[in-house]
Amino acid sequence: MQCTQKVISQIDCVGELNQQMRTENVRYLELLNRLRKGQSTIEDYKLLCIRIIGTPNLQASLQQKSRKEAPILVFRNALLTQINNRAVLNKAMEMEFRSIVCLTQDYVKETRIEDSQLRKAILELPDNKTEYLPGYLPLVPRMPILLTENIATELGLSNGTRVIFRQLVYDELSDDIQFDKTVFPKHTKFITQPKYALVEFSSCKLDSELKFDIKELLPESLSKITKMAKRTTKISIKRKALPLTPAYSITTHKSQGQTLSKIIVDLVTPPGPVEVA
Repeated sequence: MQCTQKVISQIDCVGELNQQMRTENVRYLELLNRLRKGQSTIEDYKLLCIRIIGTPNLQASLQQKSRKEAPILVFRNALLTQINNRAVLNKAMEMEFRSIVCLTQDYVKETRIEDSQLRKAILELPDNKTEYLPGYLPLVPRMPILLTENIATELGLSNGTRVIFRQLVYDELSDDIQFDKTVFPKHTKFITQPKYALVEFSSCKLDSELKFDIKELLPESLSKITKMAKRTTKISIKRKALPLTPAYSITTHKSQGQTLSKIIVDLVTPPGPVEVA
């Protein structure tokens, strides 16, 4: 630390970048500058329509299968979770499947959390607070999912890989489970003891289906402030979960480095700093 401070203290000048190097299109560059300042115009909108959708003569519709299956790019994890949950539930209704939600197992000092209020509060934490391990993982056959861990990089199964979910194998256990009734319907089946998930990976080098063993992760930054015995206590949580997340919607951050043939972009800019993907 002292060495770092010594090096920083020797810096006596700062360089300022004043030229955009990623695009040579002057009109588009001006659009980006106005977008960052929240000063977009109707002409900017027309230009984006051409760049994102295509020429004015292109007949495109969100009802087309290829576009209905395109992921929705959003800026915030909270919106991502809502879209993914709703998309999975709608898919289950269309297929007349009972909704299935896989719950994480959370532990404090190697002991499973049994307090219902604390458990519910931790399950409902946004995944950007839990090292991107959501408390609720809704699943339905043939839905797109993303891997959230490097499983077998030599096979192309790495963090961010897009696969198709087929089946969840789990132990049948009766459990008094707390859940958000405003999101999941009453007949939802909650799974607390998953064994593994069967997925389809189109570009895999193996011919057979792959099984992902359940992953036990220990996020360093995961903590929850909760009131216990009228005191504010900070506790560290150890979470066990499948390394999967629905892929109906992804964040602009998660999309970086991916090749997506079609996407749907949410152009409503949320408050606060945003990224240009």
